Amino acid sequence: MATRFEIILHGEDSVALRAAGEEALDEIDRVEAQLSLYRPSSEVARLNAEAHQRAVRVTPGLFHLLERARELTHETGGAFEITIAPLMRCWGFMGGTGAMPDAAAFEEACLQVGMQHVELDSDKLTVRFTRPGVMLDFGAIGKGYAVDRAVDLLREAGVASVLIHGGTSTSMAIGRQPNGARWKIAVTSPRQDLTAEPLAIVELEDESLSVSAVWGRSFQNGEKTYGHVIDPRTGTPAEGALLSAVVLPRATDTDALSTALLIAPELLSAYVREHPAIRCAVARGKASAPEITAHGIVINKIF
Repeated sequence: MATRFEIILHGEDSVALRAAGEEALDEIDRVEAQLSLYRPSSEVARLNAEAHQRAVRVTPGLFHLLERARELTHETGGAFEITIAPLMRCWGFMGGTGAMPDAAAFEEACLQVGMQHVELDSDKLTVRFTRPGVMLDFGAIGKGYAVDRAVDLLREAGVASVLIHGGTSTSMAIGRQPNGARWKIAVTSPRQDLTAEPLAIVELEDESLSVSAVWGRSFQNGEKTYGHVIDPRTGTPAEGALLSAVVLPRATDTDALSTALLIAPELLSAYVREHPAIRCAVARGKASAPEITAHGIVINKIF
């Protein structure tokens, strides 16, 4: 995940809090070791190497994550897709800063993407790829899943007041702050101006917030900039939005859905109708004057 995770814990027993926090961080390390594309010993690396040849048995946790990923792919019309790795590699973003793809390689990569190529057997807990070249990449959901796993352990340990974040883009709150106030997270302005007012201040209580944005790894070709967020439906870098923010009870879902809404902001209205409990916001247009659509998140009026 190549991400810094931090935890703030409140309670009366500092020794117990430290032990719980260390166990939660150890769990994040275990998730990284399980989902990493770049560790040959990881469970996902083994899947990517072997599942096109035979059905591979996986641990129950990974199997359930794959099932949820498949559901999210269906819910988002393919905007969220964990089989995106062939396109990430084709565009030079797998371990690099990006480059224009070869036409033949691009066409082949597009054929290798899609959850229809991943067979899940819930009785045997096995995974099989129906064609060579399929490759899983949990980059758009793994951070949220790691946060959820850590939070589950903290709850089991009885910690009642926690804020945890991964790379500041996915945060999760348990309970409230010691003064009784909800946890408050600022959503950065799409202008990327440190002096600008934040897009919103989001209050959390037993909820997760994930924010996805187009800035990050990119490259220039001619007058056009190509970013690292790939639209699996077209195979090309996404151009739908500048920023998206999603609030839900589970970080696994907010991580995935913030990426999906960044890629396909047109999904917002339909998704809100089907999932009215969601709080979300999407910024489109130009960074200097973005158009904001929000549901349940109060946008800063000074923005």
